[in-house]
Amino acid sequence: MANEGGLLTAKQAVEYLGISLSTLHKIERQGLIVPFRTPGGHRRYDRGMLDEYLQGSRRKPTNRRAAG
Repeated sequence: MANEGGLLTAKQAVEYLGISLSTLHKIERQGLIVPFRTPGGHRRYDRGMLDEYLQGSRRKPTNRRAAG
């Protein structure tokens, strides 16, 4: 996964996260990820930012008691 200056393109970011491009845009609209913008207006994503998003999105295990 080649990238410029350590930043990922939108296509690389969705591959890294395992999500669709529309889901990436939804996450951005919610303010959970804020991409960098190139002078041409293209979005770029820092891998560390994506890792933080993944850690924050992990579901905490529920403590279910067995009925008995």
